Amino acid sequence: MEPVVVIFISCLALGLIVGLLAGMLGIGGGLIIVPMLSYMLIHFAGMTTENVMPVAIATSLSTIIFTGSASALAHYRLGNIHRPLVLYTGVGVAMGAIVGAQVASHISGVLLKDIFAVLVIIIALQMVFGKQKTSDNAATPLSLGGIGAGTGIVSALMGIGGGALLVPALVWFKVNIRRAIGCAAFSGLIIAIFGTVSFIATGWSKPGLPEGSLGYVFLPATAGIVATSVFTASLGAKLGQRVNTKVLKAILACLLVVVSIKMISGLE
Repeated sequence: MEPVVVIFISCLALGLIVGLLAGMLGIGGGLIIVPMLSYMLIHFAGMTTENVMPVAIATSLSTIIFTGSASALAHYRLGNIHRPLVLYTGVGVAMGAIVGAQVASHISGVLLKDIFAVLVIIIALQMVFGKQKTSDNAATPLSLGGIGAGTGIVSALMGIGGGALLVPALVWFKVNIRRAIGCAAFSGLIIAIFGTVSFIATGWSKPGLPEGSLGYVFLPATAGIVATSVFTASLGAKLGQRVNTKVLKAILACLLVVVSIKMISGLE
């Protein structure tokens, strides 16, 4: 069987898992997609650690364009999109996503792998031990832009939507939690669009990319993940109302730490 077909079928299964977990726990699929897709591309498509990470991250971001659109629309209909909040944060996010994609495209693939793994461990610890805290400082246009830029850079480096970073930061600046989540949903879409376009531009005509790539975006993987995750996300949201998500988050966080340690020790 052709490697592209094997990866596409594997990504159909990966999309099932990613959508389910995203719906149940509200986590970004990139935390799972990037390491799993990196492994597939190395073992089935013959890529190396040096050139696989930008492809995995760019492809992860491209899937968020589709999944994030539905989430952003849902929050818009619920009235959770506060326009001034989204505007100031969104400008920073867009600029940060472009910068982050450029950085990810030009640094060593091994270094990028280690950066990703360390950031995943931090996010996993935040998932288990983090608490929503507020300060005495209200958000200003400048602070919102700064928060957005930082979120955009890190998210584009990791291939995630940035909700795990943006929501706690906005809540810290006394932003209502529903508005913070709505802003994160919309910002995730902005990160995905600007980050993906930037990865396509920087990866254009790059040698050593697998067949079916558009810049750094591996389209067969994008199609496979999106095709199934859009269906299981709604199922996961329903299951999340019935199960103890705190226990599941703890289990997932432990799994992410193990995967990250494995990435640091080597993907090949």
